[in-house]
Amino acid sequence: MKKQRLDKFISNQLILSRSVVRTGIHRGQATVNGTVQRDIAFAVDASNDEISYNGEKIGFKEYVYILMNKPAGVLSAATDKSRKTVVDLVPEHIKRQNLAPVGRLDKDTTGLLLITDDGVFAHNCISPKKAISKSYIATLDGDINDDIITRFKEGVILADGTPCRPATLQRISQNVARIIITEGKYHQIKRMFGTVSLGVNALHREAIGKLYLPESLKSGECIEMTKEELESAILHK
Repeated sequence: MKKQRLDKFISNQLILSRSVVRTGIHRGQATVNGTVQRDIAFAVDASNDEISYNGEKIGFKEYVYILMNKPAGVLSAATDKSRKTVVDLVPEHIKRQNLAPVGRLDKDTTGLLLITDDGVFAHNCISPKKAISKSYIATLDGDINDDIITRFKEGVILADGTPCRPATLQRISQNVARIIITEGKYHQIKRMFGTVSLGVNALHREAIGKLYLPESLKSGECIEMTKEELESAILHK
């Protein structure tokens, strides 16, 4: 693994400001392989070196992968000056710097959301070239008929002329449907239903690829996953 500065490593792993960490290092609060290290720029290899701060060994994770059951009313963003974001909901014991949601769910949309600091993985998940399926449950303000199902299957043209890829629409009840898309345009599902004069009263994402939201995961809760688990379910078809 590529070496990195001691202050950067500790700051990233413990979610401490770089200035606080630097002060601590200067005061002798950091050790590398059992030896006090006061040089903030000392190069460490986290995969081989044993690094401690304030007497506690720092377990190394290059990246963190989090699955969240997103609640309504929370922004799919890393930070916001006045409103709560999904990153604000991540428990402290798995929170890291540079965490961000993988793609976005509208503020009032609920369900499966991934959060990570692995930019390459995030890009692969949302890249249009990957055509990864995303499954939602939509509650509508009107009935779903066979004509609407056919139109979605053929590919809807949005009001502004933007074409959408063919989508699968499965009727669950008169006004509730499962919709499966393989892209993620801005407000896409709401705009798709708008072309058939239906409004979306509620939208819940249940799956990305073969990764389903666990039934036991309550609204606002998170679980940590491995990259291998996610890639197996999402990126490997």
